[in-house]
Amino acid sequence: MNENRSGLRLAGTQTLELTQRSLQNEFRQWVVILPGLIFPLMMAAVYSSQFGRALGLPGFPKVDSFLDFILPGSIVQAVSFGATSAGTALALDIEDGFFDRLMVSPVSRVPILLGRLGGAAVIAAGKAVILILIFLACGARIKSGLSGAVIVTLTASFLVLAIGGLAQSMAIKTRSQEAVGATFPLIFVTIFMSSAFFPTALMDGWFRALAENNPITWTVDPVRRLVIEGWSSTDALQALGVPLLLSVLTISLAIRSLQRMLRSV
Repeated sequence: MNENRSGLRLAGTQTLELTQRSLQNEFRQWVVILPGLIFPLMMAAVYSSQFGRALGLPGFPKVDSFLDFILPGSIVQAVSFGATSAGTALALDIEDGFFDRLMVSPVSRVPILLGRLGGAAVIAAGKAVILILIFLACGARIKSGLSGAVIVTLTASFLVLAIGGLAQSMAIKTRSQEAVGATFPLIFVTIFMSSAFFPTALMDGWFRALAENNPITWTVDPVRRLVIEGWSSTDALQALGVPLLLSVLTISLAIRSLQRMLRSV
């Protein structure tokens, strides 16, 4: 029992150290982080001007401002810009040989993956907080208050963990940061084919069916209700539960890919 606890503490310490390294690398590349803030803000400004009249359409949620409606989608869009960074960074470590040095060091295998994911999740939380503050300053409201804002921030981090785990699995299989980076357009399209920027009730045909069965929609809708309707424990659990479940699945996939790679060496 004591050995298991010592092993867990060691793995936790290693994960924190590698998370710190990941954050240091991210902060050295502000040019990479900034588009994830600037682009969603520009899109929010454009959408608010173009779709302001949509607030009165039958089936559109009752909101005081289009900014209230688009806040969750803008945050999802913002964090998507860095969602694959855990995968591209891992692929870079494999390409430049740093990964091989980690393999022969006393570092446990799982923290190598979790450290990169931890850094990406912290950056995502920071982006979410910044966007929330900017939206509030521009007149948006979160009717569930501080508790709702915390749920929104945690949801953003969990969503990045889910996408990052998938990106890491691809990085291990392809060992190419270009291949991992090429998945970003797919993520972007997946966001637009959800309820992130328009309610599914006003969609039609195959597009509506696709949006309603999109995990992004399952995540955005409860977050949006927390913003525009108020606090709901059910919505909070769904907002956190969907990306958390996806992250468990994708991170498990990444761990299995790593184990297979090590067995083949």
